[in-house]
Amino acid sequence: MHTRPRAGEDGMPYFIVADIGTQGTKTAVVDEKGRMVSSAFYPSELKKQPGGRVEQDPDEMFLSVVRGMREALALSRIAADNVAAIALDGQMAGILGIDERGNAVTPYDSWLDTRCEAYMPRIKAWGEDEIVRITGCPVTYSHGPKILWWKHERPDVYRRIAKFVVPSAFAAGRLAGLQADQAYIDYTHLHFSGFADTGKAEWSDALLKAFAVEKGKLPRIVAPWEKIGQLAPLYAQETGLLAGTPIVAGCGDTAAATLGAGIVKPGQLFDVAGTASVLSCCVRGYHPDAERKTLIYARSVVPDLWTPLAYINGGGQCLAWFRDQWNKREDGAERSFDDWNRLAAEVAAGSDGLLFVPHFGGRVCPNDPDLRGSWLGLEWAHDQSAMYRSILESVAYEYRYYLDTLERLAGDVAYSRVTAVGGGARGQLFNSIKADVLGIPYETLKVNDTALIANAVIAGYGVGLYRNLGDTAQRFAVADRVYAPDAANRAVYERNAERYRIAIDGLGELYRKLK
Repeated sequence: MHTRPRAGEDGMPYFIVADIGTQGTKTAVVDEKGRMVSSAFYPSELKKQPGGRVEQDPDEMFLSVVRGMREALALSRIAADNVAAIALDGQMAGILGIDERGNAVTPYDSWLDTRCEAYMPRIKAWGEDEIVRITGCPVTYSHGPKILWWKHERPDVYRRIAKFVVPSAFAAGRLAGLQADQAYIDYTHLHFSGFADTGKAEWSDALLKAFAVEKGKLPRIVAPWEKIGQLAPLYAQETGLLAGTPIVAGCGDTAAATLGAGIVKPGQLFDVAGTASVLSCCVRGYHPDAERKTLIYARSVVPDLWTPLAYINGGGQCLAWFRDQWNKREDGAERSFDDWNRLAAEVAAGSDGLLFVPHFGGRVCPNDPDLRGSWLGLEWAHDQSAMYRSILESVAYEYRYYLDTLERLAGDVAYSRVTAVGGGARGQLFNSIKADVLGIPYETLKVNDTALIANAVIAGYGVGLYRNLGDTAQRFAVADRVYAPDAANRAVYERNAERYRIAIDGLGELYRKLK
């Protein structure tokens, strides 16, 4: 049962929370009212190698958490005994292997890494429809194919792996000094696991047997608010916190961002405009998308709720790539995203017929590994501003496809608003384009780091401070600005969204012929 935490000298409990992202780790101190008191950010190195490899150093990721906690605590100027609990979230579709002592024996095999692609047809051949029904997720670049890659391509390393874990559980486990037999995965990650019966929140004996994966290599399954341990003395000294501070399991980054945005009632739509571009919805009931294999049926942090989602594997990364290619202004200064957004705002809706395909590493939802990034319809009149705007519009067109699939599964739901968070949510033009393409108002929040706020909610619930996860999250999510759809632009985008869909279907086949 939950017990109320002891407050510090100022009478208010605080939480130390961290979001282990693709570009780095953001850490914060959050008070019991959901207000961010202080924060710190430490970048991570994304190692890109030939053959589709994208890795991160687990020890570097963990060190970014420790350093961030130390800095955020120091900036907050609160006493260590005011900290009631610790919670972390992290990247979801990638994995790493740990040994019996909890130390990493593999790099972090990123969700952006595509080296496991050769194992995806083998999994599909077993019966992808049934896999979708069991796991809630189409076969994609997630834990299942990655585990098979390590098993068959690096058998010597595979034998040393005691457990496969996700970044948030790896870091929390290290903080608590957990051994491999205490390793865990929280249930918001299960759809990406490849071997879980997500509806039942347990490992699937049928799938493990079919692919000869030992159940012993997989960690126990827990709820996000379960207390998995206490801060070890070594890391208490490193962070400035008290040894014995409770640590809860935490969850996946998208699950955290969704909860922190107050998406806890059926019919709410949510956009995570980050390195990946994610569109999700809150629903009751588990209805996997076995037909189109577009939506991933993920568990919400809130029990008995589901957040089906689809995403572009690096949608926001396409914008960063573009900026890096053409980052010099005429005066020699580097162009920022704000500079590019101002230039793109001068281009008419539809980018004068120019289309962009944002799938540099293959399409994930639905899965098409042969598809690649492209511009279509380039003319002499198109310039860099039109090219940049076409990237923004391509994400919105993908979202339109995802929304059509959501409506087919969930029925005709009256969506009143899309709540947007992430770095891309700061772009007014991006929000306006998405509102126009979907025909639904877009809303941003006063606090954009919703994953960090969600971690505080989960930690507070885990130690008995909050009675209800959903009500608390909704109370903390305060609206900032609403972007209403423009009727004239919507007419243009209706036609272009259909052109985009035709282009995507045709290009997948074209790229297969070019292999």
